[in-house]
Amino acid sequence: MGQRGDRAPCLPLLLLLLLLAFCRGRVVRVPKGPLIRVLGTEVAIPCSVSDYDGPSEQNFDWEFARETDFVRIVSTWDSTFTSEEYQKRVGHGDIKLRRSSNDAVELVIKNIQPTDQGRYKCSTPSTDATVQGNYDAEVQVKVISDGLWVSGSKARSSTSLKLSEGDSFKLRCSAITTSPEHTHLHVTWQIKSGLSWQDILSLTHEGKFQPGPGYEERYRDGDIRLDTGVNDTYRLSVSQASSVDAGIYRCLVSEWVRGADSLWQKIQEKSVEIASVSIQRTVLDVLISTSNLSVTERDSLDLTCNITTDRSGIFQAEVTWYFSGSPDDTLSDAQVLLSMDHDSVVSDSTLISLSHVGRNSYRLLVRDVGVEDSGYYFCQAAVWVPLHNGSWHKVVERTSAPVSVVVTALEPDYEVFLNASKTPKFSDDPSELECRITNAQDTEANIRFTVSWYYKEHLPGDDVATEELLATMDADWTLLLGDRSRERTQNGEIIFSKKAVDTFSLRIQWTSESDRGDYFCVISAWSRHRNNSWVKSKDVTSAPVSILWATQDYTLTVEAVKLKPFFVAGHTFEMTCKVSSKNIKTPRYSVLITAEKPLTDQSNPNGTTRIISLNQDSVVRLEDWTDQTRVDGVVLEKVQENEFRYRMYQTQISDAGLYRCVVTAWSPGGGGMWREAVNGLSNPIQIDFQTSGPVFNVSVHSDNLTIYQGELADLLCIITTDGMALEPDDMSFDVSWFAVRSFALDREPILLASVDRRGIVTQSRRNGSSDLSLERVSPLEFRLRVHGCEDHDFGNHYCVVTPWVRSATGVWQQEPAVKAKPVFLSVKMDVLNAFKYPLLIGIGLATVIGLLSCLIGYCSSRWCCKKEVQETRRERRRLMSMEMD
Repeated sequence: MGQRGDRAPCLPLLLLLLLLAFCRGRVVRVPKGPLIRVLGTEVAIPCSVSDYDGPSEQNFDWEFARETDFVRIVSTWDSTFTSEEYQKRVGHGDIKLRRSSNDAVELVIKNIQPTDQGRYKCSTPSTDATVQGNYDAEVQVKVISDGLWVSGSKARSSTSLKLSEGDSFKLRCSAITTSPEHTHLHVTWQIKSGLSWQDILSLTHEGKFQPGPGYEERYRDGDIRLDTGVNDTYRLSVSQASSVDAGIYRCLVSEWVRGADSLWQKIQEKSVEIASVSIQRTVLDVLISTSNLSVTERDSLDLTCNITTDRSGIFQAEVTWYFSGSPDDTLSDAQVLLSMDHDSVVSDSTLISLSHVGRNSYRLLVRDVGVEDSGYYFCQAAVWVPLHNGSWHKVVERTSAPVSVVVTALEPDYEVFLNASKTPKFSDDPSELECRITNAQDTEANIRFTVSWYYKEHLPGDDVATEELLATMDADWTLLLGDRSRERTQNGEIIFSKKAVDTFSLRIQWTSESDRGDYFCVISAWSRHRNNSWVKSKDVTSAPVSILWATQDYTLTVEAVKLKPFFVAGHTFEMTCKVSSKNIKTPRYSVLITAEKPLTDQSNPNGTTRIISLNQDSVVRLEDWTDQTRVDGVVLEKVQENEFRYRMYQTQISDAGLYRCVVTAWSPGGGGMWREAVNGLSNPIQIDFQTSGPVFNVSVHSDNLTIYQGELADLLCIITTDGMALEPDDMSFDVSWFAVRSFALDREPILLASVDRRGIVTQSRRNGSSDLSLERVSPLEFRLRVHGCEDHDFGNHYCVVTPWVRSATGVWQQEPAVKAKPVFLSVKMDVLNAFKYPLLIGIGLATVIGLLSCLIGYCSSRWCCKKEVQETRRERRRLMSMEMD
């Protein structure tokens, strides 16, 4: 019983599917009737078919019946289908079929008559495999008489109106219907200014007003209205007529009826032309009576704008004056000076006035003109007419041709004189220049003077140098510095000042070689305008003044002397540097000791090392001296003003090379600063050691240079000696291991680890998971181990050994570093270990998915697909005895 209950919900679903399957079939549709049509109009009855089998294009047959019997009208596939009664009308095309798609056609009847009233049946021949659905549909057509009458006002077919731009006009039409059916009228006013008619405003059959495209805004503003009046009249009112309103106007009326499907259907349409409207554009000329003129600064500018128009009746003019820097009449960047609107209200201004001096004349007066008033002046006028609601409408607008006005500035008359009040005789002496204004005339209170200072370098021959701005003043006497003098002026080395009303000065506290050249000043006159702004009106340039003095080239000589001609390693090296100079005022010297090491020195592959320096203030500084065991092993001291001594204690064999003194001479500069004058280099002093000690050789060895990832790599750095034998206690080594991560040794070496002669191990930072260890396995062998090698541990590996030898006196001497030949270590991937875990994971996932599939199959067969087997009922009857038989 439980299993039958589980299958019970499936039965309604199966029944619903069977019902849908049996109900599916061909459907032929026609409009719901009755269809009401007007006598003499064209009728189109649509018919469509859906849910059919067979070809996509279907055929249709149309029949007509006034009472009971149907008469064949026309067919899409059988030309002999038409009955004798309709052959003439079908042959003349008064009745025809118009296909709209493969599964739809329209029966078109031109000039429908009362005899065409009746039932129309649309049939489709079967193309289905089984007969299902409906194959025909009927619709009732009712023919009514034409009761729609449309006419213009006063029974005139059309009138002609000539209007001026901005006028208003009204048009009327009458429309009435005497139809026996309940119909509604749809009235539309249209205009034809080209080849097609355009809707203006409609009163729909549903009683709604609908403006045409482009007339929405004018309808909202009330410029276009449609009113109904007595005797079924419809009045179109247009305000503010423009050129777009010119054309032929007609009244289009359509009659609508509500069908059986509650939808509105248009049954007929009539129109009548009402009027032809022409719009004459208003002529408006705007002219400024004055031509181009020139006005002197501080005078008044007087301009008159005259306007003429052919407009009659009531109107008002609006005038606006514009100013622009360009003659462009689009006035895109023009400035409004003053305006007078159509109510004769003038915008406010202090120095500019606008007045109505005549019927059509408007005067602009600008008082106290300045240079900034030079430009182009425009007069723009517009004509406004009143509307029916009391508001005003702008009919036309024009802009005059520009008038060019040039304001001549009242330039002051003055001269400029530049002289040198102080000139230098030597470098670092002060210099001072004075720029004076002389013979000044017409310099009233509205004139202000500022100065600009310029420098020009002296060039040999006919070459011309460019001018460089040192400083300039703007109208409020704010000092603006140039790039050449900005830093020195901020440090107080250059001073710009105004000593008097007519005197400006430039002072250089300490004149240098870079200051040699020509100087000149420019005096600028500024005029104050009526808005209290300052405008530059004139520039006067002075004659140049040269700042020069006699100079001689600096000379500097440096001689190095070796105090002890012969010495051995471990002794003190000593040398002196003697300096002599000429043409340098009170010089001081800074000394730098350099050493040129052999190119085989691994500590400095560039060859030259800066050891120690002493500046002009006798401050000593260690430069590139990196031997931490001999921090105090070098000394540089000043013996005399022109003599310096350099000492190096406990010399090593690695100190061999050429030693020089690099001397710089300094002379006093401005503000207690020192200025570099000239540099000198001494002769070289050579340190060379003749030794007969052992020769050290280094090599790298490994039993296995090809290893797999995760394994251990062993590299031995083996040191051998040739020549004199030494005890192990008399030898010590600094060992560094390097790696180059490439096959061709074309990359920078990477330091892996190092151990110094005291046994201190240093490792560099590593990014991978592998680790390093470095140990000394014998007096002449050092082993580097790479634990858990990775693929980035491959490359050329080598070691660099710096031997230390103890001399007979007990002093340790550093020998030159020795580099071993690189060996290439390659790291391979273990394929079995790389694929072991992916294989195990894949096998495990496959097993789980297989077991899950079996479980799903078992559950499906157990609960979803099990069928109930009904046992055959057996009748239990006893056997009859033979005797009874």
